[in-house]
Amino acid sequence: MVYIVDSHALVWFLEGNDRLGETAKAMLADPDARLVIPSIVLAEIAYLYNRKRIKANVRQVLADVASADNCTVYPLDERVAERIPDGLELHDAIVVATAIVYRDVLGEDVAVITKDASIANSGLVAVLW
Repeated sequence: MVYIVDSHALVWFLEGNDRLGETAKAMLADPDARLVIPSIVLAEIAYLYNRKRIKANVRQVLADVASADNCTVYPLDERVAERIPDGLELHDAIVVATAIVYRDVLGEDVAVITKDASIANSGLVAVLW
């Protein structure tokens, strides 16, 4: 299975935040789990760090991702852009569209690691928390 990681899940994991769900924490810590970080997640981390809302900076996150054999950064490419769903905030829609690419184009079993209710309630992709 491929796990698409939302911004807060990644930040909370890296910061050791107690708000991270136990199942999400287990998947993020599992060296055999295939983790995909949508590029929009990196952009949001940079934005939040610059606004001093989080401690994790994008350079450190990129270093952490690069050192993990099971992590991939997926770009906002034309396949994602073509699958952006209506009804979600843009960031959430890009995360979901990335999951849809992995599911529908690449033929992978996929779940999004997120606490975001709008993604979970959309019914567009499986959610893990």
